[in-house]
Amino acid sequence: MRIALFSRFLKKEQQQLVQEVFDALARRPEWELYIYQEYYDSFMGRIKINNPFHCFQTHEDFRAAELDCCITLGGDGTILEAVTYVRDTGVPILGLNMGRLGFLAMIEKHRIEESLQAFEQGALVEDKRVLLQLESSSPLFGSANFALNDFAILKRDTSSMVIIHTYVNGEFLNSYWADGIIVASPTGSTGYSLSCGGPIIFPRSGNFIITPVAPHNLNVRPIVLSDDVVISFEVEGRAEHFLCTLDSRYRAIQASCQLAIRKCDFQTTLLRPDDRNFLYMIRKKLHWGTDSRNY
Repeated sequence: MRIALFSRFLKKEQQQLVQEVFDALARRPEWELYIYQEYYDSFMGRIKINNPFHCFQTHEDFRAAELDCCITLGGDGTILEAVTYVRDTGVPILGLNMGRLGFLAMIEKHRIEESLQAFEQGALVEDKRVLLQLESSSPLFGSANFALNDFAILKRDTSSMVIIHTYVNGEFLNSYWADGIIVASPTGSTGYSLSCGGPIIFPRSGNFIITPVAPHNLNVRPIVLSDDVVISFEVEGRAEHFLCTLDSRYRAIQASCQLAIRKCDFQTTLLRPDDRNFLYMIRKKLHWGTDSRNY
């Protein structure tokens, strides 16, 4: 069994817990580990590793290893970054939650050993998640031009609002006078889009959401579209540059840059226990429907 371990860096307060993860992996000496190089550099000499291991740095390294699973140690942001290495390999992601929310990284600290056993037995549920793919007139994000959560066009700093002319399959939809606009996948519906008033969408619903950020129009609301459309944009404003984001990654763009979003050709697979489905997570993590009269 070949397992990738991905995280950004080791936080001091997480050292004991991370050691417990490696101890649990050591009880499976037949597992061969592939550790993200920057993460390994952050804890080298402080964490004891008993399994045979190698390090990887790039997507190409990840692909060449022919891995069976990618375990992330962190929060939801760690999973979003791991997706840029996993890409279209089909390697499932198992998120161990060491962050704050843990909406995508569903494995709590006390369930690490239990979840590794479930993975060994093939008892974890596979959640297939749609990604967004960006097409642009300049290679803004190189080959990592996709996002699990959302794409956004935003004004920079304290500049005045922007006007984002939006088209669906080439047909004019609306001109958004706003601080920006978000296109979210169903997975991203519980993220940035939700905080801007967007709806919650079930993971396999086959939809995209367009959510304006601080719109200057009282009659503009989020809209849900089928995910088989192409959404394109033209941006104008008083500033020379704007921001374009894919999940937590961003680039500065000019108004002349042509942008379009469509469904990605590949999907991401998230692993979860059977008792941690989407309904459980929105009730537990987002407190959906919480009312003192129910208790």
